[in-house]
Amino acid sequence: MATLAPAADAATSDDRFFMRMATVMAITIVAGFALHFAMGRSTFAARPLVHVHGIAFMGWVVLFVTQVRLATGGSLALHRRLGWIAAGWAVLLVIMGFAITIDVARLGKTPFFFLPQYFLIANPLTVLCFALLTTAAIRLRHSSDWHKRLHICATIAIIGPGLGRILPMPLMGRYAFDIVLAVSLLFPVIGMIRDLRNDGRVHPAWWRGVIAIALIVPLSHLIANSPIGNYLYVAVTDGYPGATVQPWEFGPPPPMPS
Repeated sequence: MATLAPAADAATSDDRFFMRMATVMAITIVAGFALHFAMGRSTFAARPLVHVHGIAFMGWVVLFVTQVRLATGGSLALHRRLGWIAAGWAVLLVIMGFAITIDVARLGKTPFFFLPQYFLIANPLTVLCFALLTTAAIRLRHSSDWHKRLHICATIAIIGPGLGRILPMPLMGRYAFDIVLAVSLLFPVIGMIRDLRNDGRVHPAWWRGVIAIALIVPLSHLIANSPIGNYLYVAVTDGYPGATVQPWEFGPPPPMPS
């Protein structure tokens, strides 16, 4: 019994840590969007695709926190059943991530602190990173240590829209996207530090997640600044208002809300 007690305490501590991290991540996302809504920068008057994208994104946040709660202190059977719904929802999230990026580029409405062509490439790459890490987490669902860390990293890959609404994006210049991604890596770094303190080593799942997320930046620059990036921008915007937008120039800031 004495030997079982430390193991049980460690498992409980592990559960508390992942639940707290998931909660802080969710609060960060919700706070970012709530802040912009309160400031009048976001409204419910947006076009339908924006609403569908928002429902898909926030729906994932709810599923993510629910699944962590079920895995750390609820019904594992329900966690497994809900997991397949979450897997399908992840597919929806990927589709909507691509759809909203293409829609924004075609309308010429890329956020003014992003370079349009870079945004067209970088944003889908974050969604693909999310898909890659989520798929890996599902495949390793029988290894809970890998499963939970990879799911945390997958959601970190798409935390940018919420986190970016808290940070002073217009002051970051052409590296705004890159800086937000770097800040988001603080979450897995915290997990790595905790593993190092508790286990004497960093779990390899954190390394896989961090490397996958960090690679988004160099890959985005490489593709966006290549003939492939030029071709994709022209192909996506041809025949739409976005075709008149300079792909490597910042757009004008929106008027201040009255």
